[in-house]
Amino acid sequence: MIPLSVGAQTFQWGSRTYVMGILNVTPDSFSGDGLLSHQEGVSAALQQAGRFIQSGADILDVGGESTRPGAQTVTAEEELARVIPVIESLARAFPAALISIDTYKSVVAEEAIRAGARMVNDVWGFRADPGIASVAARHGVPAILMHNRSKPANAQVLETLGGRYVGMEYGDLLEDVKRELLESVEIARAAGLPDEKIILDPGIGFGKTVEQNLELLNRLDEIRALGFPVLLGPSRKSFIGYTLNLPPDQRVEGTAAAVAVGIVRGADILRVHDVEIMARVARMTDAIVRPLRPNLE
Repeated sequence: MIPLSVGAQTFQWGSRTYVMGILNVTPDSFSGDGLLSHQEGVSAALQQAGRFIQSGADILDVGGESTRPGAQTVTAEEELARVIPVIESLARAFPAALISIDTYKSVVAEEAIRAGARMVNDVWGFRADPGIASVAARHGVPAILMHNRSKPANAQVLETLGGRYVGMEYGDLLEDVKRELLESVEIARAAGLPDEKIILDPGIGFGKTVEQNLELLNRLDEIRALGFPVLLGPSRKSFIGYTLNLPPDQRVEGTAAAVAVGIVRGADILRVHDVEIMARVARMTDAIVRPLRPNLE
């Protein structure tokens, strides 16, 4: 697999697991870590980013719209008002940091890249706004394409455990996810984005039941076999909460288990809230399962 170079960073896929720290510039994150918007959000994001970098984060993922089940959508204008000041400040404070913009809107991606983002993380895999594919290609930035079948009608929200999806039907879970991810890949290719700048995300928690999420995580190697690097985002999600009957702020052990299994099954990047803890889990798991040899993928 071809290494990915972004700025001063090079991702040697298969050599180790990389860590993406989540910076939610929202008031309503499902995990309870949403940073306030506008000026207070900038200060909080800078402090959190500094902690993430010190703890071993390779990527900072900035998002201005909650994607939890049942969350309200926000306008592009509001999303821009939340994320652009944060990205500009991060780029000034941490010039070597790799900043990712978590958005599915082309106008937000465009402005975020101009502000200093160098990666696009689209939870709809270029399907909600196909124009975002052209933005990524034109600027030459890598893109994370996530599988997503989220439907508000299938969202169930409990007060202590948060939202989950129920009644999600797949003909064949893994085959359906793989096919739809490859359809996103074709959108990216058609826009001119080369394969070496495409990363796939199976979309844990997005339009899947608890049981489907568990199966998808355990069979992540089948997604990796598609030939692209894989990002895994299990952090504090409801499939952990409903399995362990725990609220978001008590899911660190469940997340650690999901992270370790995900690495064994081929995850290349982990998108997490608890960077310090999960970076340690990743280093330990890497030491066990990744051979000390040059990357031959």
